Amino acid sequence: MKNETIKSGMKIGAAIGGLVFVVAGIVPGFYFGSFGTLILLQKIMGGAVEPTLFVRAAIVMGIGVGIASAATVSIMVGGLLGTAMGYIVSAPAARREKKEAAVSS
Repeated sequence: MKNETIKSGMKIGAAIGGLVFVVAGIVPGFYFGSFGTLILLQKIMGGAVEPTLFVRAAIVMGIGVGIASAATVSIMVGGLLGTAMGYIVSAPAARREKKEAAVSS
């Protein structure tokens, strides 16, 4: 039963993390991905960046990486917090079972 509670907490936490990403993570992922790519391109090219096809394609790929990174962080943190909550919820029952096993032996 303990493992089921922890696994359920992990799944619920990951779902909540995904929901938080949808509500509050897409825009920061978009912003930081595009901004980070633009700064990186400026450093590589040594100055102002012209809006060529290559630069636009690189920025679009950077946006994809930024959004994917934000989603990964949100879901992983939600899953970790859910696992911790599942462990906390199942800890008293595990202690009770441990005491009962010690008393009966």
